[in-house]
Amino acid sequence: MTEVALSALVVAHNEEHQLAACLATLAFADEIVVVLDRCTDDSAGIAAAHGCRTLAGAWPIEGDRRNAGIEACRGRWVLEVDADERVPEELAREIRAAIATASPGHFLVPFDNYVGDRLVRYGWGGSWGVSSAPRLFTKGAKRWGRQRIHPSLELHGEPRRLKARMIHHVDANISDMIRRLDRYTTAHAADLRDSGDIGSLPGNLRRVVSRFLKCYWRRQGYREGAWGFLIALFAALYPLLSHLKARLERG
Repeated sequence: MTEVALSALVVAHNEEHQLAACLATLAFADEIVVVLDRCTDDSAGIAAAHGCRTLAGAWPIEGDRRNAGIEACRGRWVLEVDADERVPEELAREIRAAIATASPGHFLVPFDNYVGDRLVRYGWGGSWGVSSAPRLFTKGAKRWGRQRIHPSLELHGEPRRLKARMIHHVDANISDMIRRLDRYTTAHAADLRDSGDIGSLPGNLRRVVSRFLKCYWRRQGYREGAWGFLIALFAALYPLLSHLKARLERG
């Protein structure tokens, strides 16, 4: 059997509208593995058309489905990509060059985040988008925690950083951002209830202020004008809305 140096992993739930565009940028990998999580659209057909190996099932916990995908990969190195992300040629070349000589561990991959056609580079964080993430790693160097949203990470080995950027189409518009905030806070509220500690209203009110200032000032969201203000606002509201949903709504 030919050695698999690099597996590209995509976790998909009804992503037929953007999966093909994502997979088209992953042809440089030795294999592509697509996890089909409760898909009822044509995601499976699109994955098959691109020659991908697939793993179908139902994983209510995000960390569980991502770990299942990692286990299904045969490569020594794994590149984890979401369906709304694209790997430009420059990043693909850097990845192949890096894994040719790198020791076991993981690489942070920087992101160019887009809202519609607008590149928004500054201000992300606080559970509301990231500017970089450990997406390239050797098998055994990364494991996700058992949370529904924003699972914790267990990382091993030497950390490094790539220079070329992943393209991430975060949201189509502000309405998409609002819908995402609703989904994320509902999932996080369930995680809070499961943990037995939903926090307090005064504590989460204080976090509104601290998170807004962190994203708007420390992460330089002000450089993005009104977009940076919006990102800081959503990051600030995330823990408060999650707390209120956990406190006032039944799971």
